[in-house]
Amino acid sequence: MVHDKPIVPRSDEDTKQVLNRLRRVEGQVRGIAQMVEENRYCVDILVQISAANSALKKVGLQVLEHHAKHCVVDAAQNGESDEVMDELLKVIRQFSKT
Repeated sequence: MVHDKPIVPRSDEDTKQVLNRLRRVEGQVRGIAQMVEENRYCVDILVQISAANSALKKVGLQVLEHHAKHCVVDAAQNGESDEVMDELLKVIRQFSKT
């Protein structure tokens, strides 16, 4: 049975780190929007978009790492290894598209 909630919730510290990173990405995106509004040089905007994409990918990797280390391991130990591995591979494929 694949779960839709974390089997092992993130610690308060992990949650804080993820939220802080997401807030920084949010600030980067607002900065990019302002650059567009100010009609800034396209290359400068593209560089900032690349930086925001990279930062968001790092957040995704942090969440994926928690999932693999906690949720996947726990599910495998409880006899759900086939299902959880299928789900993990599916999410890795989806994440890799970005």
